[in-house]
Amino acid sequence: MKAMILAAGRGNRMRPLTDHTPKPLLEAAGKPLIVYHIERLAAAGIHDLVINHAHLGDRIEAALGDGADFGVRIRYSAEGQALETGGGIFKALPLLGPAPFLVVNGDVWTDCALTDLNLDAGDLAHLILVDNPPHHPTGDFALAQGRVSADGSPRFTFSGLGLYRPELFHGCPSGAFPLAPLLRHAMRAGRVGGRRHAGRWFDIGTPERLAELDRLLGRQ
Repeated sequence: MKAMILAAGRGNRMRPLTDHTPKPLLEAAGKPLIVYHIERLAAAGIHDLVINHAHLGDRIEAALGDGADFGVRIRYSAEGQALETGGGIFKALPLLGPAPFLVVNGDVWTDCALTDLNLDAGDLAHLILVDNPPHHPTGDFALAQGRVSADGSPRFTFSGLGLYRPELFHGCPSGAFPLAPLLRHAMRAGRVGGRRHAGRWFDIGTPERLAELDRLLGRQ
């Protein structure tokens, strides 16, 4: 399996930290956020990685290189202008190939295991959902008996980890577009599965949340 780490976001809410450092290279406990992902993917046996970038992307490539230092192989999908989540994945499809692939948001941290993700036959996506954090109390999607839907309850927050078939993106135009509408369309067709991760998960959307993660990891 190949994996993609989404690293093209500008990180406006993290300014001024992101004025000179791309958000995925911000550090918690002395390690860049994106390196936690790379190490966890390598430990799960996923060694072929694609990383997209836009804002300060040259610094991401300089920091990570070809991945050899981490025991992985990294290829880059340079966007110039950020293409949002859906557009970024769509542009990278030639690098990801025809098989299902894992996508991880570069600005989250989690202890979710990456070795037991499954994509059921006929499904276009499998999403990892988490309990709603205080800053997102209404959640994103409903989860019941392993199936994810746009409506209903109980509702959970999308963690930023998902397993996708390339067919999810068939017919998409090039350019910037979000992922969520594609997922909702697949949900209406009954083709999205998922599960709840009850462990730790951080959405590093503000300097305060980065500081909280830094304190947590610094105590380990």
